[in-house]
Amino acid sequence: MLPLDEGENNIANRKKGGQAVPKSNLISPFSHLWVEMAEALEKLSRKLSGDLQLDELSRRIYATDASAYREIPKGVALPKTEKDLVSLVKFARKNKISLIPRTAGTSLAGQVVGSGLVVDFSKYMNGILELNQTKGWVRVQPGVIRDELNHHLKQYGLFFAPETSTANRAMIGGMLGNNSCGANSIVYGSTRDHVLGIRAVLSDGSIVNFSPKGPKKLKKKLKDSGDLENWIYRKIHKRLSDPEVRKEIHDKYPKSSVSRRNTGYGIDLLVQRQPFNPEGEPFSLIDILAGSEGTLAMTSEIKLKLTPLPPQNKALICIHFEDLYDSLEATVMAMEFRPTACELMDHYILERTKNNILQRENRFFVQGNPKAILVIELCKESPEELERDVEDLISRLKEEGLGRDYPVVMGEQMSRVWELRKAGLGLLSNIPGDSKPVPVIEDTAVDVKDLPQYIREFNALLKQKGLYSVHYAHAGAGELHLRPILNLKTSEGQKMFREVLDEVSTLVKKYRGSLSGEHGDGRLRGEFIPRMIGKKNYDLLKEIKQTWDPKNIFNPGKIVETPPMNSSLRFEKDQLTPEIKTTFDFSDTQGMIRATEQCNGSGDCRKLAYTGGTMCPSYMATRDEKDTTRARANALREYLSFPNGKGDSEQVKRALDLCLSCKGCKSECPSNVDMAKLKAEWEQQEYNKNGAPLSSMIIANLPSLFSFGNRIYLLANLLTQVRPFSSLSKLLLGFSQSRSIPPISGQTLWAWFKKNQSENEKGKNGRVFFLFDEFTNTLDVQQGKAAIKLLWGLGYKVLGIGPMNTGRSLISKGFINKARRIAERNIHRIYTRRSEFDVIVGLEPSAILSFRDEYLSFTRGKTREKAESLAEITFTLEEFFSEEFHSGRISNSDFDNCNGKVFFHGHCHQKALSSPKYTKQMLSLVPGLEIEEIRSGCCGMAGSFGYSRKKFDLSQKIGELVLFPAVRKAKNNDIIVAAGTSCRHQIKDGTGRQAFHPAEVLLKHLKSEYPG
Repeated sequence: MLPLDEGENNIANRKKGGQAVPKSNLISPFSHLWVEMAEALEKLSRKLSGDLQLDELSRRIYATDASAYREIPKGVALPKTEKDLVSLVKFARKNKISLIPRTAGTSLAGQVVGSGLVVDFSKYMNGILELNQTKGWVRVQPGVIRDELNHHLKQYGLFFAPETSTANRAMIGGMLGNNSCGANSIVYGSTRDHVLGIRAVLSDGSIVNFSPKGPKKLKKKLKDSGDLENWIYRKIHKRLSDPEVRKEIHDKYPKSSVSRRNTGYGIDLLVQRQPFNPEGEPFSLIDILAGSEGTLAMTSEIKLKLTPLPPQNKALICIHFEDLYDSLEATVMAMEFRPTACELMDHYILERTKNNILQRENRFFVQGNPKAILVIELCKESPEELERDVEDLISRLKEEGLGRDYPVVMGEQMSRVWELRKAGLGLLSNIPGDSKPVPVIEDTAVDVKDLPQYIREFNALLKQKGLYSVHYAHAGAGELHLRPILNLKTSEGQKMFREVLDEVSTLVKKYRGSLSGEHGDGRLRGEFIPRMIGKKNYDLLKEIKQTWDPKNIFNPGKIVETPPMNSSLRFEKDQLTPEIKTTFDFSDTQGMIRATEQCNGSGDCRKLAYTGGTMCPSYMATRDEKDTTRARANALREYLSFPNGKGDSEQVKRALDLCLSCKGCKSECPSNVDMAKLKAEWEQQEYNKNGAPLSSMIIANLPSLFSFGNRIYLLANLLTQVRPFSSLSKLLLGFSQSRSIPPISGQTLWAWFKKNQSENEKGKNGRVFFLFDEFTNTLDVQQGKAAIKLLWGLGYKVLGIGPMNTGRSLISKGFINKARRIAERNIHRIYTRRSEFDVIVGLEPSAILSFRDEYLSFTRGKTREKAESLAEITFTLEEFFSEEFHSGRISNSDFDNCNGKVFFHGHCHQKALSSPKYTKQMLSLVPGLEIEEIRSGCCGMAGSFGYSRKKFDLSQKIGELVLFPAVRKAKNNDIIVAAGTSCRHQIKDGTGRQAFHPAEVLLKHLKSEYPG
């Protein structure tokens, strides 16, 4: 056999019916495989209706999950149908290759990491197939997102109850594989408790429907028919019919009072069923399949039991403690009140929320700096009953001397508390440096009554090793997520990684707890299962695996026969982190590479548009893992840590290509991964080595063309507005022919301002430095005039020092060396006039907010100090008016009454660095105006992104997710508002509606006169 690189071109060029085979991405094919395997995979790609990705980028971004592990697969399959699954199983069996099922890829024990083919259900197999409202069940494919399912079910008064902290991206297939629980498990149990049926492909390619079997149906399944399904039933039934086997299970498995016990396969539950327990429920292999992590079969459909929506009378008691152990004692007591959730956050978690833009807003209920907060949710049938129980619980806590503050949160604010709690996993990764809270013993569960003493012994054990841990999550279920701080880049850290699990597993066994409560065994905890349940029971698990999967094709090395738990880690032993000289300041993360390592794989970037978030717009539209912030961080980390030349650079380019630099990740990623910043830095590094594309240089320098275009605006508009000249211009610029180009004004805003500025302005309300940025000054002159007239009319003196290129276009295209020089010049120009004004205000969010974002990261030393002082007084117009209203300098009485309705869309940079709430507050100055925020993410334009010929269709697809439909639903007399110039342009091109800046709306209803 020849290595593939000697024959791969011939394979890559083969045709099917005269056409090239596109599905297998043969552009960069098979360099990791032998010729025979390459040919087999090519044949497989022809059979699949879905996709088969064998390129280097796909393999590397699927090499990790949310765990500490990394293993590069041979490829990634994205099946569309059950028939595809059968083809994959038969291929794996014939070619002795493993299949690793994956949905959201947020596993913490390495469940979806392996060297075979990753089978990703998330893109295509995500349909809700059938709903029976009367009987209360739904049939779904594995890739359906839990929250998306409940969003659909809400109209019927039903929901799927288990709620993981990752519920806005966790998929039903993954929840089944891990037997996920969530915050409300103390009431609703685990996923297994809600599964009525599973349709799956067995290892021989046969399709089987699993459901509870009464005596007659079970007897039929136990007949020797020669089928693998019947063999499975007979084998398991025979082994569990042995009283000694059942006794061993009863004696060695975690005790039944531990509600979260997910160690090994669920045979401890199966022996409680008929026929082994005559009083039990009918025999069901669902007990084994749930929590089996894809090691036994390939699931194609899941039938779920639904639950009526709970009463809406809810309250959260957020009890503050100065002692962690007091919070655990309070947990035991609180369980007497039958809460629907009882969740803990310790001070390490709370401290991390201070540095996260989004989560800072959610700290509204936190008082001081407590050592722990216990969030207890009570849900009752009537408001009176709820009020009584809240008062009784707080009284009991005070009587026992437990807690110091007891804020009660109700209504819409409750969701903000839960958002803070759910962000815990991601927040842990934004600790600077190489030492991180590591998922290793984060899933231990004990009887809730044992929890206080167990945690005392646990912390004493860590203290002996010079370690400490974070504590958070499901206190009410006896399971705290415990993460010791370790440096897995060092030999000592990897050694300690194993030692901690080794010793903690012994401690858990002492309490007859479960080493895995809800996160699964995977490859992390598998080798300690014999200790937890005894060798005989472990041998039975291996026998079950062999019965179901004799060829070992389904996710091998998980649960049983696992490799050493400290092998195939994401970092090599004593791995050095290269130091890279950067234009941006990455000192807060100790370098650019460590900034990429902030991403722990928790997958917050995989949420969809219906959630109302911004991150990540291209993924929302494509549902391709490649287009997540996580994938981009992984690609950058791989390239920067292990550079192998031009090939890797091209892979990173592909990964970053559809990043809109919207900055949604800067605020919404709990790990604070700022992909826009990383992308711009990477592009500059590439330009330094290889030069910059002409098209990028033109786009980056468009503000200079705008400025020149003002002088020859008639000719400029002829070239951009009139065919065929406009078509040629778009062709030369690489713009889509379907995209309009905004006309250039014949008069700049600055020229108008100098002509109309009143020398006698007193500025009774203050002095405002107005930023004549490159967009407002040349393209959005009308909006700029409205803003300045509004400021004049409300009694403000408006100052300026001329047109100012903020460098925004340069930053967006990666020319940050030049942007940095512009930023430093702007800072010095404005700072020299600092005594003349009170605040800096700008109209275009991406331009004005650069002073609070990139400018701080560009600068060092004395210039940084100047930048910081300016950043403190820099505001968007909306922020400024909101502050002025609250200070009493302006009021509703300054404006005429209006009976209209406004729908407003927030700019991405506003959402990331400010808040849309300020837009609402500014518009609220007009009495009687009804205001509704469009719960859209990115509009899809993102500066030059939406102009690109190659990206126009995606830009429109992003707009169609939420924004365009919402605008189209608005009545003709409703007002559409958007602060960003790109957003207004996108709305016009996508819907035909004109969108206004908030300043235009306020000016129309301003009572006072204004100059100009």
